[in-house]
Amino acid sequence: MSEGEKVRASGETPRETLPTVNPAAEKQEAPKAAFHPAVYVSVWITLSSSVILFNKHLLDYANFRFPIILTTWHLTFATIMTQVLARTTSVLDGRKSVKMTGRVYLRAIVPIGLMFSLSLICGNMTYLYLSVAFIQMLKATTPVAVLLATWGMGMAPVNYKTLANVSIIVIGVIIASFGEIKFVMIGFLFQLGGIVFEATRLVMVQRLLSSAEYKMDPMVSLYYFAPVCAVMNGSVALFLEVPRLTMDHIYGVGIWVLLANAMVAFLLNVSVVFLIGKTSSLVMTLCGVLKDILLVAASMMLWQTPVSGLQFFGYSLALIGLVYYKLGGDKMREYTSQAGRAWAEYGNTNPAQRKFVVFGAAALVFFLFVGAMAPSYAPERVSQVKGMLGGAATGNA
Repeated sequence: MSEGEKVRASGETPRETLPTVNPAAEKQEAPKAAFHPAVYVSVWITLSSSVILFNKHLLDYANFRFPIILTTWHLTFATIMTQVLARTTSVLDGRKSVKMTGRVYLRAIVPIGLMFSLSLICGNMTYLYLSVAFIQMLKATTPVAVLLATWGMGMAPVNYKTLANVSIIVIGVIIASFGEIKFVMIGFLFQLGGIVFEATRLVMVQRLLSSAEYKMDPMVSLYYFAPVCAVMNGSVALFLEVPRLTMDHIYGVGIWVLLANAMVAFLLNVSVVFLIGKTSSLVMTLCGVLKDILLVAASMMLWQTPVSGLQFFGYSLALIGLVYYKLGGDKMREYTSQAGRAWAEYGNTNPAQRKFVVFGAAALVFFLFVGAMAPSYAPERVSQVKGMLGGAATGNA
């Protein structure tokens, strides 16, 4: 996972974790962890998945069909929280080392904020049309878009060998797209636009942070970017969604639910700070892949999202290509060898637990496969089950 991709928060499509992390900042020696790294990983995966599922629920199933207003609310809440933390805690003391001037803010922060706002708008609009599972599959192409944007903006020379490596990701996503049962073109185009804007933003951030003057951890980035993004999104919402919004829409969802939604999105940004400081880029990459797999599984279980066998195969191919692109062939062989030895040692010391893990993994794969195939060979039975679950057939799960 590239530096910029480690962060993104509110729904991931937003993935609304605001901008990013300077590579140099990651190399600093982290303080001794108060908890085991698995705790930080678990919290991040839980919060990231919760934000995405929460946003999908609000925008589709709860019928609060105002994606731009929702992201504006997230960013406004983040602005308020970062301002409070900056004045009452030491969490944002890192901003004191950033040489931020009005000129830099207008020439760097504002354009990046514009790209981020557009990616959030497109990303959340996608929830109105596509399933969480398919959205996660499409997001697998984000590293490819970042690579092309890096070449297009002159940040790195074109490398055809690298292009050949990432082509596996593209082929896998294309196969998954052909297998999508509930394919909606406008939703696909919104997601594609969100990926393009996000890739452009990440490269712009990388260019900004290439100077030691602008080292920023995710929370400091949130401090600077949230206000300008909130204003931009709010300006768009003022014309497109506010005229249709009534208090009945807000009360229908619940003020406390909206508050909880914004809080979870903000806590995701906080969790990223700890995750980056306590783990490695390898852990980040593998955690991202695991999170996407869990989200696809959650979408299938919570909303009975139909995932075809072709889609399942295409997404698996894309994930393999993603891991290979992130780690490289040599690293993959090294880590595979290390994992094999660790697994063998674990089996020698904990044979019963290893059998349980193998059984659980096999059961998960089996149920995912059955869930993927069921809509294809028994659509009438799937519809009957959805009806029994009460309203589960509505929306674009």
